[in-house]
Amino acid sequence: MIVCLIAGSLMAQEKPRPRVFVTDSKSWETSGGFGGSRDAIGGGSRGGARPQTAEIVKTFNERCPACVITLNKEKADYIIILEHEGGKSIIRKDNKFALFNKDGEAIKSGSTRSLGNSVKDACEAIRMDWNSRDSEQKSESAKN
Repeated sequence: MIVCLIAGSLMAQEKPRPRVFVTDSKSWETSGGFGGSRDAIGGGSRGGARPQTAEIVKTFNERCPACVITLNKEKADYIIILEHEGGKSIIRKDNKFALFNKDGEAIKSGSTRSLGNSVKDACEAIRMDWNSRDSEQKSESAKN
């Protein structure tokens, strides 16, 4: 009985978590090569879109548990455009991100070598913005 009361009061006090909408990634991957001998030369290349949205959502869930990933853009508190470039060498790989609040204002953007670091940077920006909004709402409530 006491455990239920404590659990119930903790759930009632739990702050709402920010909802994040992850946009579709437009990542590309290309590869190719050629070779030959003195009789013939040949080569080829291939490539195309390689969406990374599921990988980005997975990484966000692992690295930013304070957020809730949502598929409903209208209910999102934040929208992140995160372009994870796959298929390049480790030196040339680049991950770009842009983070927007509910009002459509850009609050953070950047570029990192790893997807995890892009998510970490975006998560930190969300945390800071979310906490500042929470403080603003508390001061507005105190005035009324």
